[in-house]
Formats: sequence, C-alpha cells, structure tokens
Amino acid sequence: MGVLSMKGGDGEHSYANNSEGQKRLASDAKAVVVETVKEMIVKIDFPGCIKVADLGCSSGENTLLVMSEIVNTIITSYQQKGKNLPEINCCLNDLPDNDFNTTFKLVPAFHKLLKMDVKGKCFISGVPGSFYSRLFPSKSLHFVHSSLCLHWLSKVPDGLEDNKKNVYLRSPCPPNVYKSYLTQFKNDFSLFLRLRADETVPNARMALTFVGRKSLDPLSKDCFQNWSLISDSLLDLVSEGIVKESDVDSFNLPFYNPDESEVREVIESEGSFKISNFETIFGLLFSYKTGRTEVKDDDDKLDQSFRFEVIRKRASIIRSITEPMLVAHFGDAIMDRLFERYTYHLAERYDTLRNKPTVQFFVSLTRK
Repeated sequence: MGVLSMKGGDGEHSYANNSEGQKRLASDAKAVVVETVKEMIVKIDFPGCIKVADLGCSSGENTLLVMSEIVNTIITSYQQKGKNLPEINCCLNDLPDNDFNTTFKLVPAFHKLLKMDVKGKCFISGVPGSFYSRLFPSKSLHFVHSSLCLHWLSKVPDGLEDNKKNVYLRSPCPPNVYKSYLTQFKNDFSLFLRLRADETVPNARMALTFVGRKSLDPLSKDCFQNWSLISDSLLDLVSEGIVKESDVDSFNLPFYNPDESEVREVIESEGSFKISNFETIFGLLFSYKTGRTEVKDDDDKLDQSFRFEVIRKRASIIRSITEPMLVAHFGDAIMDRLFERYTYHLAERYDTLRNKPTVQFFVSLTRK
C-alpha cells in the first residue's frame, strides 16, 4: 500500500500545499492533545526519556507543528515541577513512499517553534513503514499521536467484485460490499491497537483523530460525497474513451469512515486500552487560503470568480490525497482531465455539498 502516501513535493497539487483543513483540525484538537500529554507525564512520573511517535505523519509543516505542541507541553510540564528536562525522542512515521525530505527540511523551523533551546535533548527521526505492522521495540513508547490516518485501511477489502462503477460505498450498493469494508476496518483497527499495545509502556497515552460519520447508515450520502464525485468523473472519462470501464470496476479506495459505536466496539473488544476521552468534532474539514484571503465552505457571500477559486482549491485538496492511488491504477496521463471533470461535478453540486458537516473523532486512550 505504498501508493497510499499523499502527493509529495511542494507543487500546486502537493499535500504540503493543500492541507490547511488538516491544520485547522489539529488546532481544534490541540487542547485535548496537550491535556493527554500532561496526564501521561504525571502517570509515568516524569521519566528521564520520553519517546513520542506521530503515526501517518505525511509531509509538510503540519507534521512538525503537531510535534512542536507535544514537545512544548513536555517542556512546560517539567519546568512547572522544577524538574530537569528529559531527552525527547520524536519519531515521525509514514509509509516508505512518503516525502520525508520535505518534512526534514523544516526541522530548523520546528526548533524555532519550541519554547526553549533543546539541542542535545530533542531528537527527530523518520520511521518508514505501515502502522499496521510493528514499528518500535517492545514497551518503548510513551505517547502516540495519529491524525487523519486510521480511516485509511491496510488494503482494499476482499469481496468487492460486485461494486461496479463505484470507487467506494454508494447508495445503492450490494450489502456484501458494506460488510467487506466494515470487516476490513475492524480487523485493521484491532491490529493497530494490538501492535501499539506491544510497543507502549503501561499508562502510555494515544491521541487519535480520524474521519468518522454521524449517520448510523453507512450509505447516507453524507458519508461518501467526495468519493462519489471521483466515481462520476472516472465514468465521464469512460464515456470519452480515455479510461476502460473494467479499470473503473476494478478500482476501490481503501477507506472507511466508521460511526462512534463501531470505533468503541473495536477498542473495547481488543482490550489493551481504556477510553479516556471520546469527542466528536463537527465542522468543515476544508478551509482555503486563496490569493485574496482565507475562506471556508460556509461563507455565503462569494462572488462567482471567488466561488470558483474555492471550488478549484477543494478539488486540488482531494487530488493531493488521492492522486498517488489513482496514478498507480490508471496512470499519470489522465490526472489533469480527471480533476477537470471532478471540478465540474463539484461546481454542479456545490450548493448542496458545501454546508454538509464533516465528522472527525478525537479519541484519547490509556494503555492498561
């Protein structure tokens, strides 16, 4: 699943230049992350070395922004108790195809975000590999952070042969298609928890944020709006003779947005972690920095040119997330045309889609 990495580099369609929404979500979750780190430090009694992992870190400034908040919280907690600073091992994990180089170029900027000079105390390293596999030695991690990652599955589920002309769930679809996605999510999330249980010390904390859904019905239109637009755009290219219909039929996204009960069920069934906090964050995942200002999907008074600028930006965000997967299956040549069609369909349905709420779960877990 190396192609699951976001689009690297710093170009127009790169993830680094299309992750304002993710930054906004990280800001929303900041208070809970800070509190979770503080609780961990007290419970583990101010250790002399703290090892922190950010799983699915991707690339760009957001990665080091989150890590700087964690390190600053550690610094403040130790200073308030008059204790010597610990050594802090910051481990950035993502798949091997991730653009680690872009992130590591920002390390000097990371140090400027810290409350004090921690050279010789704070160490940053990259850990390439899937978080659905073992990544760290046994009982070595004190704090694990993962943001907007666990809705991505380890692989495309088996048994999707009947999911014709769709890249994901869509209403209507055969019942076995939904069951295949749910089963894959449960297996993957349970495995993730079991692996992290091996790697974390007792009383370690995990702070996880991922895309969920409010509706108990997984076929509600609110659950797959971005992906249905990709399906429609690919079918346009089939009609134009650019893409084979059989290629569309054989492509499915390794994604699942669970509801709260499904998340809780896996955590409680796996049994290694206790839920310390479970929050649902409603809002708009995408905010946009355009040439003029920052706007959001719920801004009502946009002139037509500005409105189209917002639509194009949203299409670019989806492209930065999905392009590596699409290129691996369909090739690079169709990407510009595909996202021209995506932009068209988004514009057609924009008034309906723009105020649809997004749902993210923030889950704080304690290692038993």
